[in-house]
Amino acid sequence: MHRPAIMGIAGRSGAGKTTLIVRLLPELRRRGLRVSTIKHAHHGFDIDRPGKDSHRHRAAGAHEVMLASGNRWALLHEREDEPEAALPDLIARMAPADLILVEGFRGSLPVALEIHRLAAGQDPLWPDNPAIVAVATDARPDQPPHLPTSLTGLDLADIPAIADFVTARARPCPTGVS
Repeated sequence: MHRPAIMGIAGRSGAGKTTLIVRLLPELRRRGLRVSTIKHAHHGFDIDRPGKDSHRHRAAGAHEVMLASGNRWALLHEREDEPEAALPDLIARMAPADLILVEGFRGSLPVALEIHRLAAGQDPLWPDNPAIVAVATDARPDQPPHLPTSLTGLDLADIPAIADFVTARARPCPTGVS
């Protein structure tokens, strides 16, 4: 079985993680990569709408509901009394890809790129997260945070350079799928 590469995109709330992913995806696709994403939601979410048949199926007690059309499909899985799904378990449910970009799941990532914006005034994550191997920032090299030599500094505006880094440093997806 093919195990895709994984790269975490980490950062404080409002740092621009989603914005970077949205800018990075077309560049990675241009390079011929099949890229998928996983976004951790800290709050509950619902992609289904009350009154629709699929919502009625879930409300009536279906454990899983699949929505399907000619353009896409989505699987809704009710966790009930189950613990939150681990990253390897979620990856195992995905279709084959070359690379998976993961937003969130900080404690489960083998490797991550942190987004840090100087104007946000927030402390970086890298001092306390060994998975972070690079920081993409809008700060000039002479501005804090001053990165240790063990971290790669990237210009947040240089999408091709970030894509180069991601493709070179992504790691195989974690194992341990239950």
